[in-house]
Parts: sequence; C-alpha cells; structure tokens
Amino acid sequence: MTSLFPALRDATADRPALRFGDRALTYAELAAAADTLAGRIAGYDRVAVWATPELETAVAVVAVLEAGVAAVPLNPKSGEKELGHILGDSAPGVLLAAPGAELPAAVRHLEHIEVEVHGTGGAAPESRALDGDPALVVYTSGTTGPPKGAVIPRRAVAATLDALADAWQWTGDDVLVHALPLFHVHGLVIGILGPLRRGGSVRHLGRFGTDGVARELNAGATMLFGVPTMYHRIAETLERDPELVKALAGARLLVSGSAALPVHDHERIAAATGRRVVERYGMTETLMNTGVRADGDPRPGTVGPPLPGVELRLVEEDGSAIPSYDGETVGEIQVRGPNLFTEYLNRPDATAAAFTADGWFRTGDMAVRDADGYVRIVGRKATDLIKSGGYKIGAGEIENALLEHPGVREAAVTGEPDPDLGERIVAWIVPADPESPPELEELADHVARRLAPHKRPRVLHRLAALPRNDMGKIMKRALRA
Repeated sequence: MTSLFPALRDATADRPALRFGDRALTYAELAAAADTLAGRIAGYDRVAVWATPELETAVAVVAVLEAGVAAVPLNPKSGEKELGHILGDSAPGVLLAAPGAELPAAVRHLEHIEVEVHGTGGAAPESRALDGDPALVVYTSGTTGPPKGAVIPRRAVAATLDALADAWQWTGDDVLVHALPLFHVHGLVIGILGPLRRGGSVRHLGRFGTDGVARELNAGATMLFGVPTMYHRIAETLERDPELVKALAGARLLVSGSAALPVHDHERIAAATGRRVVERYGMTETLMNTGVRADGDPRPGTVGPPLPGVELRLVEEDGSAIPSYDGETVGEIQVRGPNLFTEYLNRPDATAAAFTADGWFRTGDMAVRDADGYVRIVGRKATDLIKSGGYKIGAGEIENALLEHPGVREAAVTGEPDPDLGERIVAWIVPADPESPPELEELADHVARRLAPHKRPRVLHRLAALPRNDMGKIMKRALRA
C-alpha cells in the first residue's frame, strides 16, 4: 500500500502539520498519534469518526487511512434518525471521538475509542489496502430519501488532491486556513487531507470569523478555503476592516466552493483587495471535477475547466452529448475519471442508475460550457432547471442578476407551474432594507436588461432569511414547502 501522506515518514517531520486554535501537531507528532491509533483499529472494515472541528478528528481520519481502513465521518449535528440510518447502513466496527465528547443515544451502543493526539508512536501497522479499496464512506444530504453512503476509493482521494496541486500550484510551502466542517469532502478531504498530502500545514479556525481569517492570513497563511456565505461576510466587512483587506490582498489563493459565489461578491472582494476568488466544482461522489487554475483566468461565475484526468461532457435530456460549446446551451454535466466513487453502499440499484452504460456519472448539475472549456454551473436539474416558454433556463444566472440590484441582499430562484409558459420564474429575496423592499416590476426589468426578457421573474416573495444547510447552500425544497 502506498501512503496517502508521504510527509508522515519524512526525516524533516518537525514541520507544522495541523493547528486548531492553540493546539498543534508537527508531522512527527501526527505520525506518532496516527500510528498508535492505527494499531488499535487495524482489521476493521469501517470505522466511524465523530467529526467535530477539532484536532482529534484530523488525527482519527489520518489513522484510519494509514491503517488501510475506511472512515465514516459523522456529522455531530445530525438527528437521531439520520445517525441511526447511517450506522445501520455502514455497520462500523468502532467509533472514534475526542475525549469527553458528548455522544447522542444513537451512537452509544457502539464501542468507542477516545482519540489521543499525543501518541507513543511505534511502527505503523502493515496494511495491504489497494488503490481501489475504500478510503471513506461519506453520506449524501438525503434530499431525495435517506442519505446514501458514497464509497470513495483511495485512488480518488489521491487523484483529486494531486490534480488540485497541479491546478493551484499547491506545495508543501503553503499554509491553508479554513473553518469548514469536517464531515464533508470540502472541509475534510480538500481542507485537511489536501495540505497533509502536500507536506504543508492547515490552520483550522474552529468557527468562522473574519477576524480569524485576517489574523491567520496576516501571520503567514497563504491560502483560504470557504463557502459563499463566508465570502459574503468577508465582502460585507472589507469596507471597515483594513486588516482584512491587507490579509486577502497578501494571500496566494482564495478558493470558494460547495455552491456558486455570487458575481457581486466576487466584484466587491476584487475591488477592495485586488485579488480574485477562484471557484471549483465537485460533489461527494466525484470529489473535484473542475477548478480555475492559479495561473488561469479568474473568470467570475465560472468553475474553470476540468481538472487533469477528469473527462467532462454536457448532455441533452435524451442523453446525447452536446457536440460543441457556445457558452449558452444548457446541459447536464457528466464526468468520468479516477476521482469517482465506486458505489453507493448497499444500493446497487442507485449505483446502476447513477452511471451510463459507458461509465459516465450523471451529476444532476446543469451547466453551460465556453469554447475554451470553462464551465458555468446554472443549477441542479431537479430544482434549478426551469422550462419556461420553450426555453431551458438556469436559476443561477437569474440569482446573480438579482444580487446585482442594490435592494437585494440574498436571492433564490425557483420555478412553479404556469398554464401558459409551462413554468414561471419565482424570485425569493431578502431585501437589503426591509422597510423599503424592491417591487416585482423593478426587479423583473432589472433582470430583463441584464439577461433576456424571458428570464425575468413573474412572482416575487420577500423573506427575512433564506433557509440554508451546514455548507451554506440554499435549501430550495424548503422554500417550496
């Protein structure tokens, strides 16, 4: 078995590896802790990890992977029913958690091991795990039923992290700062395992705050990962926080993911700092598919071209590939490559339905693609593709247009049945000034001038806040309900 983290065996392993608040480990200390724990869990098929944003979670996952076992990250905010489903489906042999962790009733029946971050070391257990063997079982959000466990092989972790290293010129000299949750591929795989595979370091803030971002970037961190909600808060704060402006201006790379970053936040950050946020596109089942390169064109509203090793195509509703790309034709994204998951655990039916006969994964995401390969996501097929008046319209571009209106703080767009158009476009907004919200006609004219008349909203709802999940994504099913 080839280690996913060669720096753990490096002779110069006194370099910083992990820091959570005031607690930190060098590579030598991480290797000792991981080896000690790996010796206790070797032989299990799957091991659950209580994935709190703490040092213990990172140590636990590294130990599981070094032992050649599959990790099942558990979201500590999950309810009893969801946890029960995940544990019943994945059947982990043991649970790893930080000492003193408050564990809910749903997991207390499992044997659990408290993770010690200061291990005694010793030889790592011999593992015969192969590149195709499971590294992680990550459960999807379950918007269409109980969560499904995506089995992610070791080769997918390595392929994605190495492709991102190529795209972002990511090296062991980089120091990443973020505050992402560790039960999801963004925060855990890209945000923790990514730096460790490069031999670099990561500083996790625990909880997101613009003061923490400014402090760490001004103290030598080179990269920032975040989701649109975080960058929106950064954009709102820049005008009154010169230390934050200095911090972002000095960063080597600012990356946003998990949902589209509105163009107006792109522009506000660029105007204040001179730096562009780059975006990438991935899923639980695929890890990363595309990314704007560090030396590429940081085009707002796009997620860049496919990463090295990833094949990507857009297809029509009948499954036929769109032959050429014009930046306008909307199609569903399908991908192939070493970054893909192997199956949904215990769900051969769902696995078969997810792939075409020739091995393309059906993402369910809708996009347009420019002639130079850049991809622009316009929404999910199930919730964001609106068929109105004979046109296929992506909700994302209308949302961006609405957000450019000074009277709109947040925006979401859905479709609803219309006897004449098939579907009409519905805008849900959080007004910038609740006492003086914009009217429908004003917003419809605003969108029609920027995009096209057939893309203007026909219905307007005003809300105090939009419902979002832990990753900052707007939950459109909740809006419709």
